[in-house]
Amino acid sequence: MRGRHERQRRVRGKPVLRASDAERDRVEARLRHHYAVGRLTLPELEERVVLALQARTRGQLDALVRDLPGGVDELAPPTPVKGIDSRLLIILLCTAPPAALVYWLICQRAAHRRSPRPRALEDDSGGGDPY
Repeated sequence: MRGRHERQRRVRGKPVLRASDAERDRVEARLRHHYAVGRLTLPELEERVVLALQARTRGQLDALVRDLPGGVDELAPPTPVKGIDSRLLIILLCTAPPAALVYWLICQRAAHRRSPRPRALEDDSGGGDPY
């Protein structure tokens, strides 16, 4: 009995790692992405999604996406635009000044949220009263 379980846990001397639900979901999202960009047909997508949801190990999940380009970076959300797009602001100023004002305010607020917040005065390690 031990031999059967030992064979299941090891492949080529390496331990077989079980796949989590989150890993299955990531592979499914990646497959859907490749279908959306035309790398997979609908029947291929359906077959691979079923296999991904039934997969027990990471190796089984890897086999489903091995022939597809890209990795996790390909599915990363786009980075937000930093700062004000001056060309857009100029166009808005010429065509719709109130919209330009709203755009400028939104950019200012976003920049303020991205900037690091100053430490509270109590956190100062100087200790004691400054006077």
